[in-house]
Parts: sequence; C-alpha cells; structure tokens
Amino acid sequence: MVEMIGAKALIHALEKEGVDIVFGLPGGANLPIYDALVDANFRHILVRHEQSASHMADGYARIKRKAGVCFATSGPGATNLITGIATAHADSSPMIAVTGQVPLAMIGKDAFQETDIIGVANPCTKYAFQPRSAHEIPETVKKAFYIAESGRPGPVLIDIPKDVQQSSADMNFPELIKVRGYSPVIDADLSQLGKSVEILLNSERPIIMGGGGVILSGAFSELQAVAEILMAPVVTTFKGKGSFPENHPLAMGPIGMHGHAEANKMILEADCILAVGARFSDRSVGRYDEFGRGMSIIHMDVDPAEIGKNKSVDVAVIGDVKSSLRTLFKMLSKVIVKKDQDNPWLRRRKELIDHYAETLKDYPRDLTARKALKKLREILPANSIATTEVGQCQMWASLHFDVISPGTFFSSTGLGTMGFGFPASIGAKAARPVVPVVDIAGDGSFNMTENSLAVSVLDNLPVIVFLMNNYMLGMVAQWQRTFYNRRYSGVHQRNCPDYVKIAQAYGAQGIKAQSLSELEKAIRSALKMEVATVIDIIIDPEEDVYPFVIPGTGLKDMVTG
Repeated sequence: MVEMIGAKALIHALEKEGVDIVFGLPGGANLPIYDALVDANFRHILVRHEQSASHMADGYARIKRKAGVCFATSGPGATNLITGIATAHADSSPMIAVTGQVPLAMIGKDAFQETDIIGVANPCTKYAFQPRSAHEIPETVKKAFYIAESGRPGPVLIDIPKDVQQSSADMNFPELIKVRGYSPVIDADLSQLGKSVEILLNSERPIIMGGGGVILSGAFSELQAVAEILMAPVVTTFKGKGSFPENHPLAMGPIGMHGHAEANKMILEADCILAVGARFSDRSVGRYDEFGRGMSIIHMDVDPAEIGKNKSVDVAVIGDVKSSLRTLFKMLSKVIVKKDQDNPWLRRRKELIDHYAETLKDYPRDLTARKALKKLREILPANSIATTEVGQCQMWASLHFDVISPGTFFSSTGLGTMGFGFPASIGAKAARPVVPVVDIAGDGSFNMTENSLAVSVLDNLPVIVFLMNNYMLGMVAQWQRTFYNRRYSGVHQRNCPDYVKIAQAYGAQGIKAQSLSELEKAIRSALKMEVATVIDIIIDPEEDVYPFVIPGTGLKDMVTG
C-alpha cells in the first residue's frame, strides 16, 4: 500500500494499464487530475473541443484494439463527450472517459457546472462508475478497462468528484479483478460449430458476411482461411469493410443501403449465409422480414444479445469470432480436400461483377468523387489508414475505395456521427504514426470539427484531409432531389469557408484541386509533408451516390442511377 491523493492514483492506475496517450481538455472540476498529469509517464494531447477528444480516443482504440482514453471536466465538458461516447458504443469501440465532477457535498444541488453525467451516459456506455472515496479509484480503473476491452468492447465512464480527486488514502493497485455479474463469453460452442459445418457442406451457394466483429477481434487471417477452404464469396457490412481484402478474388465488397450492387444481388441468391461478427442492421440488410428468406443462417458473435435480435438464425455460435473461425477452419479442413474453384456459384459472382461494371455510369466530369477516390487508392500505400466523415463522402468511400490491408478503414457506422472522421484520424495517427492516415471527408462533416487542425499541427500528427467539396450537405440534398422534388431546404453552405486559407491559418498545408492531374499532384505532395494537408477537391453539387437502396425497402429495391 502507498498513500497518495485520488488524482495521482488515477494517473498511476492508467500507467499500470499501459496507457501511452490521453486526449483531453482541463476545467475547474478536473484540475487536480491535470496537476497530477504533469508528472505522468504518458502523453497528453490537448484538444479544442471535448467531442473531438472522445473521437480521437475512439480512432486510437480502433487501430490499437485497446481502450482509448479521454478526459473532460464536469457539466458541459462531460456532456460534450457524450456524442463521441455514443459513437463508440454504437460501433463497439473500447474507450475510457474520465470526467471531473463537483464535490460530493454539492452533488444534487445544481452547483456550477454540475450535470448528472452518470444518468446521461448510462444508455450509451457498458458501465458508468462514480468512486465516492479516493481509495476506490485504482480498483475502479482496473474494472473499467476490463469491462471496456472484454467481450463486446465499448465505452466506460469514470466520473470523479473533485474532493475525491484531492483526498488522500492508502492505495492498493490490484493486478487481477473480477466484476460481479459480468461474465463475457470467449470460447466457441463446439456443438454449434459441428452443426455449422454440416450446413456449410450441404449448401450449394454459400456466402460469408463479415461484420465489424471480425475487425474488433483481429480475425482477418481466420476469415480468409475459411472463405478459401469453402471457396465462398465474401461480402461485408459497412462496419465490416476492411475485414477482408477487397482485391481478393472472393471479395464482393459491402452490402446494404450504399453497398455494391453485385454484392446486394449475390447475397439474395445465396442458400446459406455465414454471418461473422455482424448484427444484421437495417442499413445492411434492409427489411428484416425479407432478408434471408429461404436461406440457412449461421451467426457467429461474441455478444449473446445480438443473436435473434434482428434476424432469426438456424445456428448461433456465441464466442470470440477469431476463436470460432479458427476452430471452424480446423473442422472444415478435416472433411474438405479441395473445393472446386470453377463452380457455378463462383461463375455467378463474376457474371454479376461484370454486369454491374458495364452498367455503372460515372458523372460526366473530369473530376468526380468516384475518380477522386480511385486516384487516392492508386497512390496511397496499401497499409495506409483511412477514416471517413458521414454523408455522401462515406457512401462514395464504401463504393469506390478498396481496402487492401485489413483493419485499416473505419467510419461512424452505427450512429452516423458527422465530425467523427477528422479527429478519429488524428487518434489513429497517434496510435500508428509511421503510416499515412487519410480522412475521406465532405465539407459539411469536416466543418464540425475542423478546429482539430490545431491539434494535428501542434502535436505533430500530420494527417491528410481528402475533402470532397460541393458546398452542400450532399446526402440530404441528394434525398431532397430524389424524394422531395428538388425542394432544397437547409443544405446550401454558400461557398464558405475557403478551406485552403483555413488550413494555412492553422499552419497546415492547403491545396485546391479542380482536375485529376491537380489532385494527383496534391496527394503526392501531402504524402511528403510533415504537417497536416487539406486537399480541397471541387466536385459538382449535383453529383449523386449510386447505387443506393431505397430506405425502408429490401436490398432488391436498388436505384442504380
């Protein structure tokens, strides 16, 4: 045991968990923590808004596959974190959010900058703690990391009253922890895997659907091994984009509302679906009553609550999907000698890809979103990390930016948070500084967190903002064109601001690109720069995302342009 104040105990407990970076912003209620932070053995990155702190911690977590950490003060500081916490919760990203709180005696008295952040955060966290004495802090931190990182990952909040931060106590830092009532499932159910093998062997048109759980568990090689032994085409959810290399001969890309036309068609023709770490969201499968009709469905997931939530399945394999896929592969390899690589099902895959490639019409300009993303993919190293903002840019990335190296692409898929991509890219760069990191952005979404350019410049985290700029809230405008007879409302951003000047004002590089040749020069310049670069790519505000599935319908109801 050692005596120290609560704030120092927090810092020491974080060090023991291997924390190397914290993203945060100080205020009155967390000043003791920031005083203790002066002597910390890890890096603190000062953000310009607490929402960005939580997105940076999220981006860090998605690359490291361990909990990212963010700090905020009480009241508005804490509530500013909530959007990022909810984003992490929706996408199963591990996070530890530490907030200051008014002193214990002031809680419930409407004190200055008091908010019941525990009550606010409960619906969008795995758990929320509020230690009431200083000696509870080490155990609370240990529990928080265990909960955040085990089973289905997610965010955990630790709200620490200011007097608890300042109080002194004898501290015990536990090496092991047990959380009563919390028992995540890890091992695969072998009996259910036996049933899965039987169904897969008896199917003529099997397809694999990779979800975000593949990325969370790092099951990339296992998924590829199962696909190759079955010679089964692989589609992904948008959250699962990057779980399977999209230049692989079995890859078909994302399904769903803005998925690949051939992938949407192919999955509807399958007789067996192996869904790995996917939750059958409406954005992926459309109408639940139509999707999967007449098919056998095998669902692998670490979270028992996902089984049958959206779609009834024939076989449920509960447990870590990496472990489940590894065991499934071993079982399949005992009964499959060699699958025919030239079978009718794979010929159908090629037929669909060729058909939709012929029908795909590009927008008639030299520089379009599709051409821009193809050029970006051509130039970027395969191991580069890409994040996206939310809107048309996100959907264009789904369709036209192939992920070659698994686990190098992520976006806000569950919550669809505008402003996520740029701070998340900074968090990703902090986690893996030696590779290029690009935020595939639209102007509407980038506007929300562009002040993080200061963080990128001052903390030497040079990312590239690939800004497809139509001076519109493009996705909303497209829907208004399509469904509301072009009655535009609240979507015009009126050529403001000048993003090149904005970048330069922060000390970053700003480049405007109005042709493919200018864009290529800009990308190559950005890859050489040691500061952030904003590439302002001028695209037509009338350019739409195609194909897309009409909201509220099935995957068959697809608009192709």
